[in-house]
Amino acid sequence: MPGTKGPWTDKRIEKILGNLLRSGVIAAAIVVLAGGIIYLIRYGANLPHYSIFHGVPSEFRSVEGIIAAAVTYRSRGLIQLGLLLLIATPIARVAFSIFAFALQRDRIYIIITLIVLAVLIFSLAGGGL
Repeated sequence: MPGTKGPWTDKRIEKILGNLLRSGVIAAAIVVLAGGIIYLIRYGANLPHYSIFHGVPSEFRSVEGIIAAAVTYRSRGLIQLGLLLLIATPIARVAFSIFAFALQRDRIYIIITLIVLAVLIFSLAGGGL
């Protein structure tokens, strides 16, 4: 059939995975760069006080807080959103791999990849601590 791309071959899956990783890293870099530029414009002239430790504000300790700050173009929110995108990129790769292995009907790799995804999610959720 014209217009179809054919079966899900290993080569096609590798190409899609490569594009997924590349796109995720580029998107993360652009968001972090935008946040860095905004940060430097707003606070670049301020001198830091290294004798006083300032922890991360509570609003940046949750995904919702980071997204809310990024939507309002707050520099730290954009930087942290870019880092979340960078963390999400390999997770998206693993999730797509499950889908690709399911299309190929490769049960062993589906099980292995599900275990890898479970370990990633468990570790990101705090590791049970």
